[in-house]
Amino acid sequence: MGAMSRADRAADAALLAGLAVDDPGASAAFVRRFQSAVFGMAVSITRDAALAEDVSQEVFLRAWGAAGGYDARRASVLTWILTIARNAAIDAVRARRSTPTEDDVLDRLVQDTLTTSPDLEETAVHRVEAERAVRRLHRLSPEQARAVVLAVLGGCTAAEVSVREKIPLGTAKTRIRDGLRKLRRGVETEQGGGS
Repeated sequence: MGAMSRADRAADAALLAGLAVDDPGASAAFVRRFQSAVFGMAVSITRDAALAEDVSQEVFLRAWGAAGGYDARRASVLTWILTIARNAAIDAVRARRSTPTEDDVLDRLVQDTLTTSPDLEETAVHRVEAERAVRRLHRLSPEQARAVVLAVLGGCTAAEVSVREKIPLGTAKTRIRDGLRKLRRGVETEQGGGS
């Protein structure tokens, strides 16, 4: 599929604006426009169609609540709602597991981000780099690793990481900054060691 046209982006933004002001027609059209993509994202993460349906409903509720804060300069409406879908699906998987391990959650978060990002799938080199990055991420604390994955791969701002992780904004910024520094030091060490 090619890049979205400017007209498609404008139409999507108009639907989202209608959702933000509770326009029933625009809201219904918004759901019709994105329900397939949202469900696809949810089922790819949850691996459960029934759970994915519940997640999809939650995504549209979250989108309705956050529609007023959408910024077209940061992302297309599709990217914006798929980010919400990914986060909601990961929340659902976490909630369903009785004792999820940090490694399981981190691996799934990284894997799902990689499989939904066409830029990272284009070459084998990117895949090798992604696998190295996952190994490096496991050297961070689970909290730092999640913050870095959400910020770098998920495209979340520090404020969004703060909300997603239910932590203060300053803590989110610190986790992202310190995590990236540790990753950078790890890369420099590996390169210095000739790997």
